[in-house]
Amino acid sequence: MKKKTSRSRAKIKIRKKISGTTEKPRLSVYRSLDNIYAQIIDDTTGNTLVAISSLAKEAKAEVRSTKGKINKSKLIGNMLAKKALEKNIKNVVFDRGGFRYHGRVKALADGAREGGLQF
Repeated sequence: MKKKTSRSRAKIKIRKKISGTTEKPRLSVYRSLDNIYAQIIDDTTGNTLVAISSLAKEAKAEVRSTKGKINKSKLIGNMLAKKALEKNIKNVVFDRGGFRYHGRVKALADGAREGGLQF
């Protein structure tokens, strides 16, 4: 229970400082035990512009062939960047969602950077 409450506190602190605009939307990350989810959100309108997860239909085949959660996260970050560039989104603000910038969260960010996103 303590882990969950400390993560929610961290998430609130992060969201006080970070907000996505139309020019620079927010890249939000959530990780569960098995999967990872990422969204690019415009907070001024409240719209999700791009979303992908390790469960998405377009990612499922590639995710299954990849070994390891960190490698899968990097792949998801790369795929998110490709989808974002198709919609003309180049710059984003990174929201780690209360998780430490370490392991799978860092791998997703690195994959998004390799795919062409800037943050």
